[in-house]
Amino acid sequence: MREALIQIRSDTEAAFDEAFERASTAMRTGQPSEPVAVFTFSSPAQLFTIITPKRWELIEHLQKIGPSSIRGLARSIERDVKRVHDDITALADWGIVGHSEDGKVCVPYDVIHANFDLRAAA
Repeated sequence: MREALIQIRSDTEAAFDEAFERASTAMRTGQPSEPVAVFTFSSPAQLFTIITPKRWELIEHLQKIGPSSIRGLARSIERDVKRVHDDITALADWGIVGHSEDGKVCVPYDVIHANFDLRAAA
């Protein structure tokens, strides 16, 4: 099962260290790291700029229906094709969605975990 993790981390150095450790372990063992992808955002504002409610809906819908053309995806959720294309492009730029071998858009992860804490500033 391919898993991805979405996290908010303001301590970028620690996030890079963790990513390096996962990559080193994967190279040393020959096994993919779990999760296979980690999407780290520096703040809730950055996260919500990239993964808007409409984009989250696209991710969930693609996970449910499987690979789809952008036009078919737009039709199935009753949205404008251009807007869906723009949203898919933004998500693809981050690697959250990808393309299947036949060129359809897809979510290449079976599970996406969202892991972040919101705390009052000290």
